[in-house]
Amino acid sequence: MTKKVLCSILLFLSALLPCAAQRKPVLPQIDLPHSYYYREMYLPQLTSGPSSMAWAPDSKEVVYSMAGSLWRQKIDSKDAVQLTDGPGYDYHPDWSPDGKTVVYVSYQKDAMELWLLDLATKKTQQITSRGAVNVEPRWSPDGKSIVFVSTSYNKRFHIFRGDVRDHKLENVVRLTGEIKSDLPRYYYSAYDMETSPVWTRDGQEILFVSNRGHIHGTGGFWRMKAEPGAEAREIHYEETNWKARPDISPDGSRMVYSSYLGRQWHQLWMMPANGGDAFPISYGDWDDTNVRWSPDGKRLAFISNQNGNTELWLQDMPGGRQEELQAENRKYIRPHRAIGIAVLDDKGSEELARVSITDENGKFYAPANAWIHADDGFNRKERPFEAHYFYWMDTNTLEFGVPEAGKPPRSKPQRATQIEVPEGLLTFDVVSGLEHHTLHRVVDTKKANRENLTFVLKPFDWKTGDIGQWVSSDLHVHMNYGGAYRNESSHLLQQAEAEDLDIIHNLVVNKEQRFPDLAYSGKGIDRASEADVLLIHGQEFHTSYWGHRGLLNLKDHLLLPGYAGYPNTAAASLYPMNADVYDMAHAQGALVGAVHPFDEVPDPFANPPQRITDELPVDVALGKLDYMEIVGFSDHKSTAAVWYRLLNLGFRIPAGAGTDAMANFASLRGPVGLNRVYAWVPEWPVNVELWYEALKKGRTFATNGPLLEFKLGGKPIGDELKFEGAQPAVPFTAKLRSIVPVDHLEVVCNGQVVQALKLEGERDSMDASGALPLKESGWCVLRASSDNAEYPVLDNYVYATTSPIYITIGSKPPHSPEDAKYFSAWIDRVIEVTSQYPAWNSQPEKEIVLQKLQNAKRVFEKKRERPQE
Repeated sequence: MTKKVLCSILLFLSALLPCAAQRKPVLPQIDLPHSYYYREMYLPQLTSGPSSMAWAPDSKEVVYSMAGSLWRQKIDSKDAVQLTDGPGYDYHPDWSPDGKTVVYVSYQKDAMELWLLDLATKKTQQITSRGAVNVEPRWSPDGKSIVFVSTSYNKRFHIFRGDVRDHKLENVVRLTGEIKSDLPRYYYSAYDMETSPVWTRDGQEILFVSNRGHIHGTGGFWRMKAEPGAEAREIHYEETNWKARPDISPDGSRMVYSSYLGRQWHQLWMMPANGGDAFPISYGDWDDTNVRWSPDGKRLAFISNQNGNTELWLQDMPGGRQEELQAENRKYIRPHRAIGIAVLDDKGSEELARVSITDENGKFYAPANAWIHADDGFNRKERPFEAHYFYWMDTNTLEFGVPEAGKPPRSKPQRATQIEVPEGLLTFDVVSGLEHHTLHRVVDTKKANRENLTFVLKPFDWKTGDIGQWVSSDLHVHMNYGGAYRNESSHLLQQAEAEDLDIIHNLVVNKEQRFPDLAYSGKGIDRASEADVLLIHGQEFHTSYWGHRGLLNLKDHLLLPGYAGYPNTAAASLYPMNADVYDMAHAQGALVGAVHPFDEVPDPFANPPQRITDELPVDVALGKLDYMEIVGFSDHKSTAAVWYRLLNLGFRIPAGAGTDAMANFASLRGPVGLNRVYAWVPEWPVNVELWYEALKKGRTFATNGPLLEFKLGGKPIGDELKFEGAQPAVPFTAKLRSIVPVDHLEVVCNGQVVQALKLEGERDSMDASGALPLKESGWCVLRASSDNAEYPVLDNYVYATTSPIYITIGSKPPHSPEDAKYFSAWIDRVIEVTSQYPAWNSQPEKEIVLQKLQNAKRVFEKKRERPQE
C-alpha cells in the first residue's frame, strides 16, 4: 500500500472524532470496562414492571420502583399509589425503620443521586450532589445512618456510610479501600469493587459483595465493621454476576441472596449469616432477584421475570407458597388518561413496530405490560436521557370498535396498544426497520381520542426488478444474556418482525459459568419460526484472547466448553485456537465469521509494542474465514480499515453485520437488527441455505441505516470483472435510500475514494451513475456514512457498505507489499505474546498453536513478493 493510500485511510478514520463530542455513553463517569454488563445487570433500569422494593416496618406493605417512579402498595391489595413523579427516574427505595422516610435513587442530569421522601408531606430532598453514580442505599437498624455504593471516589464502585440528620446526609465516609489487583481480569477492572451492602441486625457490621482476590464474576460475600479501614473477611465464595444482592433475616441468623450456581438462571438461595453451606429455596428456569426479607420474618419479596417482564412476587418463609403482588389499579399524582396506538402498513394491515413516547421534559412512557428498552448512549444536546422504546406487538394489544354480540361489524376491528399517559403534549416516534419512512408526531393527549392514534407506515421505493430480493439478517443476537427480562423464541421473533428483520441469528454463548440459552442447543431453525421470519440458533465462541467468532447454522451440537484462554480455569490454555474452532464448525456445515472485530486499528509497528492477540489475519491466511461483521458492536470505520488491507491482498471476504444485541436487556446495545446484513437471493421465502450461499459469496451489504445497491460494469455486488488490460471508463450505478440523512456516499476502490457522490436536499435518497477508470486488479465497494449519530439509528454514527465487486486485470492478482508487511508484523506481535503465555495444558499444544501462527505469517511474507508476470 502506498503512503497516499495509508493517508486516505487515516483521514477517513479521523472523521470519527467529531462523533465522540456528539454521542456519549450513558453514565460515562464510571471507570469500569464492559459498561453494557454492569449497566444492565447492576444499575437500575427503566422497566414497566417493578424493579426493586423494600418492606414497610410493619411488614404490611411495600414501596417499589415501577416505570421510573416509586409506588406504595399493601400486600393484601391490588391498588398501587404513586409516590414520586419528578423530573427523573426513581429507583432502589429503602424504608426507614421509623416508617417516616424513604431513601431512594433518582437518575437525572446525567447522574444517580440519593434523595429522601417524607411520606407524610410527600416532599423530596436531594442528599448527594457530586454528580456520581450512587445506588443501593440501606438504612441502619437504628435509622440514623445509611450505607450505599458510590463512584464518587475514582469513578469505581465502593461502599460509603453517612449520617442522616434533618433530611441531610452528613459525615460521609468511604468504608472500603481502593485496592489494585494484579489478577488477569478481562471483564472487570484491575481495581477491586464492592457492591450490595446491607447492615447486620445489630448495626455493627455490613455484609457486601466484592471481587477481591477473584478473577471472574463480581465476587463473593464479605463482612466487616461499618467503620473506615476496618478489616474485611470473606465468609463465602461462589461466582456472582452483579445480582446476588444479599439480605439478612430479621433475627440475624441467615442470609438470602440470588445465585445461578449450577444453573442458567438466578434463583433464591439461603445460608448462615456468618457463612456456611448454601441451599436453594426457589427452583425455576427464570430469574428471581432483588430479594428482601420482611421485618416480621414471615415473607420474602423479590423481582421475578418468570412470565417475561419484571413482576413483584412474595414467598412465605417457611412454607414456600408464592404469589404475585399485582398492581391492577394505579393512582397517579398527575391526571392520566388511556389512549390507544395502532400501527398499519400502507395497505391497512397491522404491523409490528418500535415505538417511543416522551413528554415535554423528555421522560418516557410505555404500556403497563410492555418491555422497555433503552439506548446505551445519547447526545446531551438533543435529549436529557437516553432514548427508550417499546414494541407494538401482539403481547400489548387490545381491540377497539368490536361490535356488540349478534351484530355485524361496521368495519374490521382495529387493534391498538393501550397506554396510560399524563395529560399534555407527547411526542410519538414509530420505526419499522430500515425499509420504511420513520413517523414522528406530537399529540396533545387532552384532545386526542384513544381510537384515532393510528400510524401508517410508508415503504421506500428501493426494491427494483422482478427477479431476486434483498433479505435481511442480524448475524449476532443473544436471546437471553442475564438481562432484566426472560425472553423466548416467539417473543424474539416478534422483536425481529417489529424491526422488519427477515432472519435473526441467536448465538448461544456463556456469561461466565452460565449458558443462558443452553436449552436451544445452538443449532437449527427454531420451531416458532414463520415462513418469512426465521429464528436460527448458532453459537458465539467466546475466546477473548483470539477474538470472538460467530458460528452460524450449526447442524449438530454446541462446541464446548465454548471458550479458551480463561485464566485460573480448566480452559486456561489457548488451545483450541480459533483456527481449530473453524474446522470443528465447518465439519457441522456452519459458517464462521469475525464478530465485533475492532474498536481501533491495531498498530503492529507501535513503539512500545502494542499487545496484539487477535487471530483475524491468521484465520484469513489459512482460508478459514467466511465473513466479517464490518458493521457491528465495534468501530465500523476501524474494522473497515483492516478489511480493506486484507482485500488489497486478494482475500475475498464478504461484509456481514451483527448487533451483538442482548435481546432480554432493558438497557442494550441495540435494538435487534440495529446492525444487519442484506443478502441477494432469488426469492423469499426461500430455502435458507440459499441465503447462506449468498452471504458466503459476498452478495451482501452491511448497514445500520442506509440501503445500498451498486453495479460496476453491469456486474452486481459479489461478482467479478475481468479485463485483459486497464480500462479508462467502466460504468457504474449506485442507489441509496435511508431512514436518516447521510453525509457521504462514496465509491471506494482498493482503499481509496475514487468517486464522491454529492447528496442534496434531505440527503436520504440518491440514484446515481458514472464511470470509473480501472487500472489494476483489486476491488470496489459503495459506502455511505454520516459524521454524527442520527436518531433513530441508535449507533455512534451511520454507516453502510456493500461487499466488494472484484476486478482482475491481465490475470494479475492484487498486490500490496505494505499491507502484507503490516499483517506479517501483526502476527509477529501475536507470536511474541503467545510464546510467553504460561497456562498451556501441554507443550505439544503450544507447539501446534505457534506452528499455525508461523504458517499464516509465511502466507503474508509470500504476498510481499511481486507476482510473476
